[in-house]
Amino acid sequence: MDFVVPSPRGTKWGLGGTCVNVGCIPKKLMHQSALLGNALQDAHHYGWEAPASVPHNWAHMAEAVQNHIKSLNWGHRVQLQDRNVKYLNVQGSFVNDHTVQGRDNAGKEITVTANHIVIATGGRPRYPDDVEGAKEYGITSDDLFWLKESPGKTLVVGASYVSLECAGFLTGFGLDTTVMMRSVPLRGFDQQMAQLVTSYMESHGTKFLKHCTVKNVGKLKDNRLQVTWNNHAEGMEETNVFDTVMWAVGRVPETRCLNLEKVGVKLHPESQKVLVNSSDTTSVAHIYAIGDIAEGRPELTPTAIMAGKLLARRLFGQSTELMDYENVPTTVFTPLEYGCVGLSEEQAEKRYGEEGIEVYHAYYKPLEFTVSGRDSSQCYIKMVCLRERDQKILGLHFIGPNAGEVIQGFALGIKCGATYSQMKKTLGIHPTSAEEVNKLWITKRSGLPATVTSC
Repeated sequence: MDFVVPSPRGTKWGLGGTCVNVGCIPKKLMHQSALLGNALQDAHHYGWEAPASVPHNWAHMAEAVQNHIKSLNWGHRVQLQDRNVKYLNVQGSFVNDHTVQGRDNAGKEITVTANHIVIATGGRPRYPDDVEGAKEYGITSDDLFWLKESPGKTLVVGASYVSLECAGFLTGFGLDTTVMMRSVPLRGFDQQMAQLVTSYMESHGTKFLKHCTVKNVGKLKDNRLQVTWNNHAEGMEETNVFDTVMWAVGRVPETRCLNLEKVGVKLHPESQKVLVNSSDTTSVAHIYAIGDIAEGRPELTPTAIMAGKLLARRLFGQSTELMDYENVPTTVFTPLEYGCVGLSEEQAEKRYGEEGIEVYHAYYKPLEFTVSGRDSSQCYIKMVCLRERDQKILGLHFIGPNAGEVIQGFALGIKCGATYSQMKKTLGIHPTSAEEVNKLWITKRSGLPATVTSC
């Protein structure tokens, strides 16, 4: 069973979940669009007689991105059909612990009974409950990726990766973009890296309102939005006018309409996510939960996919393999990308103590930034290791171009228990940004300058 409840703004989409429709896929394509705009600025340095700046056509880009998403929706339907999987476009809820009931668009009730039931409903963007006009006038990422026209001057509220990624490509399109942060950026990520990400964004046109919270949003006669907020750092109230206000202040699990309490599936009292054990089993032995809906799981598409595959193999094959949530790689697709795998420096210090770890780091300059003179002051690599003879790698953090591609390769080695000494024996591919990882030698403890020279 699969069903999309339209957003408060009326946005809906097809089969494929958040990632395909309102997450990873449109985000990465719009990020790529913004990168192409930046490439135009560099082109003349490399001999291309191209204008350094051209207007961005949102409508053209949106149509191309949305058409690709629709092709993926269709592809998923075909794959389900090819594998004899019955697809029900209905919103389901539990009748009892073995039965789920739903109603289709024609009003027909559908009931499905099963020995095993998997809950994988994910989450939806959260609207703040204490802000007047938030839901009435604001949008979320559910809506942004399906807008037909440019959002114009935009306020993005929140400091999550969704917030920074969206603000990054909006700025890249030449739109007046402001990020409002209540506290720290990229909570849960390495904070030194997070500060470098926002510093780069700020120096390249994204505005930041720090230590601020929205008080109310109202619509003016010209349909623009007047936003009033509290500036806690200055102890004052401020106001400005925007074309669009986008909320990126977290997500809420889609548990409210499932009737879980009737069948005894227990939820976390605060997050309202489903409580599961290491085998993804809920408090009811034959009901499982995977992905963002499950308490304590990374809100990442690949972890949900892998957890689902392993669960299917345990249920219907001979496997006993459980999902391993250690050393999960990920990337934040901000204008200067941030990829990481393993522990942050803060997490490593908490687990092993400050004296128990060694941190290797370097500021580097990607070769492709040199001819055009592109700013590389936030291009930075950090490797967190145990402070022992072979120095097992606990975490790797990389800020720079193609960060996801770089981290994906190193993630295998770190998953296999790679050490710093093994990494030093690995040859780098020259000339790449990734080879700078293999060349790391300066420790934070040494106090030596961390800027390295490249060819």
